[in-house]
Amino acid sequence: MRVVRAALMAALLVAAPAWSASLDVAWWKDGKTEVRQLRQGGATLPLSPPFDGARQVPLASLWKLFVYVYASDNKVAMPDYRCGGRDPEEVYCCDAGQSIGHDAALAQSCGPFFSPGRLMITAAPWRQYWTARLGSAPAGEFAWLADPAQLAPGRLVRLDSLLRALGSIPAASRQDAEAALLRVVLDGRSGRGAGTARWFGSQLRVKTYSWHEQRRADARIGGAAGWLADGTPIWFGGAGGSSNVFEQWAPRLAASLPKVGAADDSGCVVVDYFKRYPIRAVRGERGVAGPGPLNGRYHVQFENGQNLALRSTGELMLLQEKGGRPQLRGRFGVNEYVARVLDREASTNEPEAAKALAIAARTYLQQNAVTVAGCQQIADSSATQRVSASPATPAALAIARWTDQLIVDGVTVRYHSNQSSEGTMAWSEAVRQARQGKHYDELLAAAYPGGALSTFGNTGARCRRLAQNEDWLARSVPRWQRVLLREAGYEAPPQAPLVCALQSGAPYSEQSRNRIFMRPLASREDRITLAHEYLHLGLRHHPRGQDEEYVERLARRLVDLNLEAL
Repeated sequence: MRVVRAALMAALLVAAPAWSASLDVAWWKDGKTEVRQLRQGGATLPLSPPFDGARQVPLASLWKLFVYVYASDNKVAMPDYRCGGRDPEEVYCCDAGQSIGHDAALAQSCGPFFSPGRLMITAAPWRQYWTARLGSAPAGEFAWLADPAQLAPGRLVRLDSLLRALGSIPAASRQDAEAALLRVVLDGRSGRGAGTARWFGSQLRVKTYSWHEQRRADARIGGAAGWLADGTPIWFGGAGGSSNVFEQWAPRLAASLPKVGAADDSGCVVVDYFKRYPIRAVRGERGVAGPGPLNGRYHVQFENGQNLALRSTGELMLLQEKGGRPQLRGRFGVNEYVARVLDREASTNEPEAAKALAIAARTYLQQNAVTVAGCQQIADSSATQRVSASPATPAALAIARWTDQLIVDGVTVRYHSNQSSEGTMAWSEAVRQARQGKHYDELLAAAYPGGALSTFGNTGARCRRLAQNEDWLARSVPRWQRVLLREAGYEAPPQAPLVCALQSGAPYSEQSRNRIFMRPLASREDRITLAHEYLHLGLRHHPRGQDEEYVERLARRLVDLNLEAL
């Protein structure tokens, strides 16, 4: 598999520049196509060559996204695809004898999975579906959507037509696709944008693509298309493969995206307030409040003599426990809940630390809440996590929305104001590191070294360590140093990488967490694979780290050094 993967990557990068001189970005908003062209050196204008919604762009692998949306929205059966090992396209799917499901197939761009023939998608219902979405039968500028059998990677599509088609898909219909596409920036197994969640959070839900450059058949264009978190359709593309585009442009692209509006706050969280502090009474402008929803400003009077001012717009409910004691209960969306935790437990003065705590709070909720009548229920308490009784501040809500759906998977998550320990993030330490320039993903990696950034629907990135692989690497790296220290751009990883068992797909390195995912060592090729992925970590800050041919040659040379030492 290593040889096949290296050969395929080499083929994809033939004649493509390692770095693109510009990146074209477009989105559909307020009924029109907006365009930007990012250039090296920071300039964005003038646009050269001219670039607008009339540009013809290759459909490339984006056709799979439209098949996924149609099948998901119409409850079309999408059975797992089993790899037979004969189709070269299966390199994006799974190893021979393994299977892949629909979400991973979309994020990994597994073409055989989405074959309309395999899914038994026929022309008439397909055309009817898109006619309802587009307001007219797919014709003219939407002719490319008229027949599923005619979807082809080389088909040229007007950019504004592509964006409008993406914009025609309502939120409920794109929900599953967006959840699957979050893997692109999170998960090295699935996406060419792995590791770029640092810049995008959960704001980018896109399908990657790579195809032949229209004016030069020997060159490549790569990028992605899909939606922002608020449903804004987006497309971007530049020279090289999609992984190169993400690697080079992620910070600039993130800074150039349109302001993302408030998306619907999904989920349901019920909070039982002040469980450790009995309430005597709740007083509003008209005196003591009775059972029912609270609207306005109130003072909560506790049995210990303390008072707390709060505001409510109906999300708080005053109940009466057995015995007549008042109880306060809130009901929120998940992001409102996370923002209220952020307001109560910390602050937003250091945004990177706030992002880390927001993700920790969301994870804590997932790990500790109980499900009651379809809602996650948890107590407001210093023994769990404290939740502001007043509406979230705009700054905290913005942080919660930017990290929407993100959690830490694979470890038990705790946090404290100033005391760090194993599996516990200290807020004071997160603030200190953020002031030194650390990003939120680095803060989470330091606090929870066994965990991985994930989402509620993507919890497969746990690390089951391969001791044999790690031992072999630890013995080998010292032998390699005389060669590696002469290689431009090589920097030894700060700590020995974890080597984790790979469940499916091709081996990969997770640079943001210094981890390698692969299978147990059983052959020389497996050792070359381990050396190969180690080199990606050691060359992570240098363009040569993206040159698969160079990395593969060097990996084989390093493994040969081991044989010479025997």
